[in-house]
Amino acid sequence: MKKLAVARRYAKALIVIGKDDGQAESYKKELQEFTSLVGNNNALAQAIMNPLYAKEDRRKVLVAIIKKAELSQIMSAFVVLLFDKGRIQFLDDINRAYSKLFDELKNIARASVFAATELSAEALAKIQTGLGKMTGKEVIVDFSREPELIGGIITKIGDLVLDGSVRTQLRNLRESIKRGESV
Repeated sequence: MKKLAVARRYAKALIVIGKDDGQAESYKKELQEFTSLVGNNNALAQAIMNPLYAKEDRRKVLVAIIKKAELSQIMSAFVVLLFDKGRIQFLDDINRAYSKLFDELKNIARASVFAATELSAEALAKIQTGLGKMTGKEVIVDFSREPELIGGIITKIGDLVLDGSVRTQLRNLRESIKRGESV
């Protein structure tokens, strides 16, 4: 729990800077790319995060990576600050927290849609439009195929779950029959 609070605090600080200088979107991109670079290269992650190596040596490696990645001055200072404060291991969590804060800043909601079969682009567009009207936000839809649903769809947006799957309808029908309710 502490690491999420720490990640959110650093992400919030960076988003405030991004709002002030109008670079929130470019910081998002840089943070994602740098996080991906470190996350996808285990040797690199070890070189900057492993406490068995001297802190000053790890810092030199980090500074070299930052130069090679051509990060902006703010992002470079941010990443070095994370290192100096002993928070560099939270980079992935900070990236996720920043993405969520950026979405809030831009009034974007992310929805996950699950269906038993592939949905047409037209159907996904209708779902996206409907969710947009319901939330008052721009909605980005992520689709996943889940054959065990039998039919129908399940939509998750934030804490809200809209379950229109055949599986759930059958489960509800079974429960109603067990309770002796008329259908």
